[in-house]
Amino acid sequence: MITILDIAKMANVSRTTVSRVLNNNGYVSAEARERVLKVIKETGYVPSQQAKSLRTKETKVVGVILPKISTETSSKVVSGIDKVLSEHGYQILLAITNLQVEKEIEYLKLLANRQVDGIILVATNVQQELVEEIQNLRVPFIVIGQNMPGIPSVYYDDYQAAKFLTQTIINKGQKKIAYIGVHETDQAVGVLRKKGYIDALKENHIPINENWMEIGGFHLESGYECMKKIIKNNKDLPEAIFATTDRIAIGAMSYLTEKNIRIPEDMKIVSIGASELSKYSSPKLTTIDYENEKAGKAGAEILYKKMKQESMEAEKIVLNYRLIIGNTL
Repeated sequence: MITILDIAKMANVSRTTVSRVLNNNGYVSAEARERVLKVIKETGYVPSQQAKSLRTKETKVVGVILPKISTETSSKVVSGIDKVLSEHGYQILLAITNLQVEKEIEYLKLLANRQVDGIILVATNVQQELVEEIQNLRVPFIVIGQNMPGIPSVYYDDYQAAKFLTQTIINKGQKKIAYIGVHETDQAVGVLRKKGYIDALKENHIPINENWMEIGGFHLESGYECMKKIIKNNKDLPEAIFATTDRIAIGAMSYLTEKNIRIPEDMKIVSIGASELSKYSSPKLTTIDYENEKAGKAGAEILYKKMKQESMEAEKIVLNYRLIIGNTL
């Protein structure tokens, strides 16, 4: 096995010179650098990452904690993170919580003990226990997807997006608007989107009908079942549906189609997500695009600055959204 000392002897330079070339720091003459690189290429030498970590006190690994790996949102966020960090020579280590809060805390501790250079949490809640655990970390950290107090965060303007989307329905002449959402343990999707919907109705002096509001999970089946309850439990039916995610909306559309309720003639429906699934729904879904890859990139860029101690502030970035017009409104 070739060592750094062997490279130094073959290039007729000191071990320190080879180390400077490998780490790209400190002065090395152009001639000496060329000799070292030539020997490295000829021998196929690859420096030991473990040895490099001991010298630089860096592992070049960032932990990324995700609620789910199978969702399109997670996939796009991770893609953005990886594009930025790989440019700086970092690898990412994924941990999946399956929406369990205790798993988020468990993985935070595990990754910190593994001495990763930084941690990114794609969060689904802002529970105090989790916030306190993050504040106790001695590792550079950022949250994506939720606005956590006192913690660097990249998040979406869920309140304004939901309010805008509800207002868009109202502007089409509909006042009887139902809501299908998720539980309020998720601050962004469960709380802020619901508040945006309610405030839009209030500002237009439209009464809130609790019978038209259903709460479920994030999956297609939940959208189907919530839509079923709204139709079966009400003689006075809504004219439109605001669903908090695309999957919920498409599940609801499936039930409406089953019952021969035409979209958008009999029932309009909108959602948030701009997923691949929404592009191929029939009819094509009107939805809000959050550009999740951009969120991953923004989060990774902030984390990189913190790992390099270029920024010590608890930065907050609120990302914009855009409306994608389909055929359901």
